[in-house]
Amino acid sequence: MKKLFSISAAIIIMATALSSCGDDGNSWTDYKEWREANNNWYQEQLQRTNPDGTPYYTLLSPAWSPKSGVLIHYFNDRSLTAANLSPMLTSKVTVKYRGHLYNGVGFDSTTVDSDSVRTFPLSGTIGGWKIALQDMHVGDTCEIIVPYGQGYGSQGSTNISPYSALQFNIRLTDIPAYEIP
Repeated sequence: MKKLFSISAAIIIMATALSSCGDDGNSWTDYKEWREANNNWYQEQLQRTNPDGTPYYTLLSPAWSPKSGVLIHYFNDRSLTAANLSPMLTSKVTVKYRGHLYNGVGFDSTTVDSDSVRTFPLSGTIGGWKIALQDMHVGDTCEIIVPYGQGYGSQGSTNISPYSALQFNIRLTDIPAYEIP
């Protein structure tokens, strides 16, 4: 009887362990259609051109991670901001921004019926922002397309599904702390 109880307990423990290793709702297959739609949209943006046939976006890949990157398009004449500071990873930045999913659904903004800004450490942002903002100068305004690997990845966020490509319009308004010790 004691041996039967031990075997039963072992089977229950194994079954519990195996069921806990199952699908957690964020699996690669659960988000297959969403992931493919996001990847297709990203590829379309990569191929997007201006009316004169030149690429609309520039693929910006940092030297420290050449296989990662974002698509960036500047709206301003960068020669007018070239002498302004660019943030370092250890800087605090002040920005205005709007964020959208690939399908146009907004998920975050500083400009909802106001002219507000947000200030935060650049090191605390998603990878795509770290890449883009370190290329920007105070006063620059751009649009960036962030592939999911440089965004919230396979985990997603509160109102962002896993595997989401993200589109941001960003204006770097200030660097209140150029370098944080």
